[in-house]
Amino acid sequence: MVASPSPLDLRQLVRDIPDFPKPGILFRDLTPLMRDPDGWQEVIRQLAVLCERLQPDLIVGIESRGFIVGTALATATRLGFVPVRKPGKLPGAVTGVDYELEYGSDRLEIHSDALAAGERVLIIDDLLATGGTASACAELVQAAGGELCGFGFVAELAALEGRRRLPEEHPIESLIIYS
Repeated sequence: MVASPSPLDLRQLVRDIPDFPKPGILFRDLTPLMRDPDGWQEVIRQLAVLCERLQPDLIVGIESRGFIVGTALATATRLGFVPVRKPGKLPGAVTGVDYELEYGSDRLEIHSDALAAGERVLIIDDLLATGGTASACAELVQAAGGELCGFGFVAELAALEGRRRLPEEHPIESLIIYS
């Protein structure tokens, strides 16, 4: 009898960088995880399980690292991918939403014709921190006619309580949670 391989500990493939981008911040660097073929494949496999459960029609990825995770997931699950970008990056007609950050405001945009009415959308990003950007993206998806079905993140900084800013009626899946 052959033993099945032990599950991959994704946390071991994330590098901690103290004092980046400023003193007192512990940055969770996902690039070593992305560089590891087995680790990256496991990330996409686990997010694909979320797709099986939620049955989205499209993956929406948030600029910029959400593009990396989202396009890989969309390809693996044979779903379409739609980018959500910062202002001025998309040609043609866009739908946008302004949102507040801790120290200012920002804006997200999507092509006005990117989502058909009622299409189920899974929002994907690399990291859930304060939840402001993901919350704004959810608002944008709904403004553009999509039906939000959930969120998927590679990592979450739970101490920042980003989940509290997201619509609680939709599932939120984070593969690695830092308390």
